[in-house]
Parts: sequence; C-alpha cells; structure tokens
Amino acid sequence: MKQLFRSWIFWLITCLALSTTIYFGYQKFNTIPLDQQYRLQAVTQGDLSQIVSANGTINPLSLVSVGTQVSGTVKKLYVDFNSKVTQGQILLELDNSMLAAQLKQTQANIQSAVASFELATANEARMRSLFAQEYVSRQELDTAVQAKKVAEAQTQVSNAVLERDRANLAYSVIRSPVAGVVVDRSVDVGQTVAASLQTPTLFKIAQNLSKMQIHANFAEADIGSIRVGMPVKFTVDAFTGKNFKGEVMQIRLNPTTVSNVVTYDVVINVDNPEQLLLPGMTAYVSIAVAERKNVLLAPNAALRFKPTGLDNAKSTDAKNQNGNLPGGGKSGEGAKSKRDGFSGKVYVLRNSELVPISVSLGITDNRNTEIIGGELKVGDELILGEAKMDSKPKASGTPSGPRMF
Repeated sequence: MKQLFRSWIFWLITCLALSTTIYFGYQKFNTIPLDQQYRLQAVTQGDLSQIVSANGTINPLSLVSVGTQVSGTVKKLYVDFNSKVTQGQILLELDNSMLAAQLKQTQANIQSAVASFELATANEARMRSLFAQEYVSRQELDTAVQAKKVAEAQTQVSNAVLERDRANLAYSVIRSPVAGVVVDRSVDVGQTVAASLQTPTLFKIAQNLSKMQIHANFAEADIGSIRVGMPVKFTVDAFTGKNFKGEVMQIRLNPTTVSNVVTYDVVINVDNPEQLLLPGMTAYVSIAVAERKNVLLAPNAALRFKPTGLDNAKSTDAKNQNGNLPGGGKSGEGAKSKRDGFSGKVYVLRNSELVPISVSLGITDNRNTEIIGGELKVGDELILGEAKMDSKPKASGTPSGPRMF
C-alpha cells in the first residue's frame, strides 16, 4: 500500500514538473517582446516653433463704395467689372430730363425775383422822394422799404435754389472719386435708382490691389500671444503649395461671440505686387508666436499614451524610492519651482520594462513638444502606442477569411 502511494506521489510530482516546464517554455517562445508590442520613437534634438492658426478673408486695403445723391434711370454705363479708372472719370450717366426741367424753372423764378426786386427798389426811391415833400406818411415809406428787402431776400433764395439744381444736374453724371479697379457693379442700363431714403451703391472700387488686408478671427486662447508687427505666413486654395507672407497690423479689441466661442479680428497687411491675391479669397493664416533652438523634442503621441495594464510598469507613481521626481526635483514646492508651466508623463522602454517618467513641457507645434525638465536624453525610446498585431498565433487549420454563417 505504501509502495503504491509513493508511486502515485512520484507520478504526480513528475506531471507537475513536466507541466511547469511546458508552460514556461511555451511562454518563453510564444510571448511577444515588449519592443514589438509597442510603437517606439526616439527622443530627438532640434528647433521648434509654436504656431497659432486661423482662417480669414482677403480684402482690398481701401474699398470705396460709389453711390448717387439723386434719383433717376441709368442712361449710360462707361465702365464694367475689372475696369481700371482714374480719379474724376465718368462711370455712369442718369437720365437728367427732370433735373434739367427743374433747372429751367428755377432760372425763370430768378428772373421773376429780379424783376420784383427792381420794382421794389423803384418804389422805395419814389416813396423817399414823396416823404421828403410830405406827400406820404412815414408808414407808407416803411412799407416800401420792407417790400424792397423782401424782394431782395427772394432773389437770394432763388439763386440758392439755382445752385442746388445745378449741383443735382451735375450729380446725374457719376464720376470716380479715386483711381483704382472696379470690383463690383450693381446697376444696368435702364435700371431706376432711388436716393430718397438712403444712398444706393452703384460701384465698388478697390483703390490699390497691390496692397491687401486679411481679416482673420483668432480664438481668445491664442490672442494673448499675438503682437503687432509679427510676421505671418498664409496660403490660399487658388495657389496650392505657394506660401505668402504678411505682417500683423492691428488687433481689434471688439470681440465676436458665436455659440459661446469668443474670437478677435486680427488685421494683417499683405503685399500683392503680382496681384495674384483677389478680394474675397479665403486665407489660412499661421503666426509663429514662439521659437526654440536646439531643444529636446518628444512626439505628442508619447504624451497621450497610457498603458492599458501596469503589470509591466516599473512604477505607477511619478516618485522613486527616494521621494524624488524623475525630473530630478523634490516633490512639493521644489518640483513646482523647476517646472515651467505644463507637466506630463511619458513611458520609456528600459530593461524590458515600461518606466513612467514625469517631464516638464514647453511649447508645441502640435506634432512635437519641447522637453524642459525630466530624466530624458537624446535617443531614449518613447512609447507612442500599442502596435497593431495579433498576439495569438492562428491554428494551422483555421481559415483566414471571414466567418461563414
């Protein structure tokens, strides 16, 4: 009985040892190494620029709206879209029949007023002569003097109306107030324009297309880093791959709020000597607000990475055994004094283990971030994410196609 029991114990121990050997052997030959489970990228050293971006509209530096002060029907058009005009050039003529008739009526009224004034003058002189001979009373003389003054005032009123009617007749011919290019025409021959309530816009003239402006709306989070005089780079859809340059001219203090998003209008001056940029184009603006030279660079993907399981991590805390931060500073106020703004955590692969390292961060260009503190050096392998691979080997008889129902 004892011999049977010993044999049973012997075979049990043998089976356990064999199972353990097979298990660890399988794990050794089938477990994927950590450097193959994750995507890695080394820490590099180089230059970095922090850029803020926004969209804007290209406008002429000076856009003059040409209207009319009198109403009438468009009789003749002398310019069209894209016509180059000089200052004082005739753009349009209105039908002036009514204005010319009004001018003639006013001229006739002036003749009548002049005749009345001459008669009043003669009556006043006659009354003075008769008053001197005591043939008329003082009241009659005063009446004659008053009639002369009224006739004189009426003559002045008629002359003022004549000047007004002459000006209105001249206004029927629309002239360009500046030299430039016609970018918009809002009327056609035969169209009636009415200037009774407000001045209608007939033309829009860009004074100088070699100088343009961009009005770009920047978010309130970016506006604090923009300064007047900063260089600007931008692109337009019309010229893919071509970069244009400008300069910040003004930051307007009037905010715009849309759906609780606050933006500010930044005006950018642009030289357009070849006149490639046209009014109304959409510009994609970028402003470099900060630059760093020869600094440590870490990809932003490494700062976003968080391991799904921390079994392989050397530590889940940012502190080591001495109570120091991986960046070299003490925990508490000492660590805060060394950090400049933001902090983060990255994972590096050291001795086949995931090691978390706390770092102090500087500026970013949305692809790489400046590292200004932490135990990182050039060449350290940062973990960007998990590699896309099948951790389980397929059985030899398993089909690789989709499942059939």
